[in-house]
Amino acid sequence: MAEPRLILTQADIDEGAAHLAAVCPVWARVLPQLGPLPLRRQPDGFAAMAQAIVGQQVSVAAAAAIWGRLQAVGLDREATLREADDDSLRAAGLSRPKARYLRGIAAAGLDWQGLRDLPDEEAMTRLVALPGIGVWTAEIYLKFALGRRDVFAAGDLALQEAARGMYGLSERPGPAALRALAEPWAPWRAVAARGLWAYYRLAKGREGIL
Repeated sequence: MAEPRLILTQADIDEGAAHLAAVCPVWARVLPQLGPLPLRRQPDGFAAMAQAIVGQQVSVAAAAAIWGRLQAVGLDREATLREADDDSLRAAGLSRPKARYLRGIAAAGLDWQGLRDLPDEEAMTRLVALPGIGVWTAEIYLKFALGRRDVFAAGDLALQEAARGMYGLSERPGPAALRALAEPWAPWRAVAARGLWAYYRLAKGREGIL
């Protein structure tokens, strides 16, 4: 079986954007206003997931500050996080639930490298079995750490709001409606997500994703 295409370079993003413009006149109209869509790839592994956990339900600036404090005291690695106490994690700015999640993930011994070879659905299943990792967080990891090109995130409120604005919808689409809207964008829905976040940033003047 052939290995799945991944988003590895800016050329892949550009190819995906060209596909979106070809299949949808709305994308063809909007994409030139957004400029080059970001690659936003990062190394896979525990640190990438830990950053996603830190970024849950906080602003981009707050997440960056907390992650910086964790790095400064060496608490950005599985080995150190397994042994970290509540006081150290709280001092870095983590809530009690997030501190518990990070310790649990660090203790789980997940084969991060092995995820690279799994189909999207199986990789998602492995991730959401860990504490604190829901579907949205797993999808973010697959998109940006593993480079999966067709993973979306239909439950993301910023994507929903961006789709409402782009398509002139009367109300913000829910996850099922957004998934249906996104079907023609396959197999480049991860590029579409980048485009919708860029549209959200342009329309709202703030980031919708780390």
